[in-house]
This record gives sequence, structure tokens and C-alpha cells, in this order.
Amino acid sequence: MPDTIIDLIRHGEPLGGRLYRGHQIDHALSEKGWQQMWDAVGNYSEWQHIVTSPMKRCSEFAQQLAGKLSVPVTTEHDLREVGFGSWEGRSREQIMADNLKEYEDFYRDPVNCRPDGAEPIADFINRVDYSWDQIIKEFEGQHILVVAHAGVIRAIVAGVLHAEPVGMYHIKVDNAGMSRIIHGEHGSILHFHNTSIADMT
Repeated sequence: MPDTIIDLIRHGEPLGGRLYRGHQIDHALSEKGWQQMWDAVGNYSEWQHIVTSPMKRCSEFAQQLAGKLSVPVTTEHDLREVGFGSWEGRSREQIMADNLKEYEDFYRDPVNCRPDGAEPIADFINRVDYSWDQIIKEFEGQHILVVAHAGVIRAIVAGVLHAEPVGMYHIKVDNAGMSRIIHGEHGSILHFHNTSIADMT
């Protein structure tokens, strides 16, 4: 059986700019965000299937790309972004102005000092890990694209690297940044991270 090649792409910039959105705020991509996504994928056409988060900032692009490439697309509910609770829909500046200590505590210890009402990090990792395992099984031997969020991609990459949960927060994922994971008989290897398709081929 050939290796399974899984490319991951984070959504582009959404409407409203930089906010904590999690999975309660479902903004579509901005014009800039759409351009970032098309620029990121270029004319690449090797994907056999696309899997996407249900959030508009991912799914709308996934559907359009799938139509362009004439490949199937699957929506995976557990690939939605980590829940940020009371921070959702707010900017970094707003949160710092209202509760600087909560903001500083989170970035000092993001595993244990979550925003009020935020999804526990263990719950988030468990659902992403479950979804990842299902993707590996369902698309064995294929080359697929997963359209998701920064938190989801961090969780997947951290899992491949066997990093502790706090390690997620030391992984940078740009808008429309792409990563590649190759899964074979001996497990998964991170091949590229946060780059462009030109560097991945």
C-alpha cells in the first residue's frame, strides 16, 4: 500500500480581520482571505479528496476548490476550531483592555488557564485526534487536502511530533499556510510546515 499524503491548509483571513473566533463565530472569508487561499493552492491538482471543517471560512473555499478539481469533498464536524468561550468575536486588544490578567495567564499557561467557557484543551485534542485517525483510515493510500484552522493544524502537528499539549502553542500557522504529513507503515512524518505548495512539490 502506498503512503497516505495529507496536506493541511489553514483558512485565509476572515471578514472582520484578526479576532478570536473559535467555533461559535462563523465568519466567511474576506476578499483578501479568498486571494490568500487561491494563491496558496496555485494550479496544484494532485489531491484526490478534500476534507473540511464545517466553518464557512474553510468549507466555502473547500467546496469551490473541489468543484474546480472535480474531486469529492467531505465535511468533518470535529475539525472545527477550538472553542474560545468568552473571547470569541473579540480582538486581542479588546481582551487585554478588559482583563489583562486573564490574557496574560492564558499565554503563560494555555493548557490550564483557559478563557471563561472555553473548550478544555484535552477535549479539543481528543476530538481532533479521533478525526485524524478516521481520516488516516478512510483515505489510506490517497493524497488528500484538509482545510482547517490554526488550532486544529497545531493539534495534528503536535500529535505527529508526540509533543505535550502546551507544545501546540509554540507552532506558528499562517493564514493559508500549508503543511504536509506523510503516513506510512511506520507512522506519520511531518514533511513540510507552514509553507507554500511550490515548496511542497
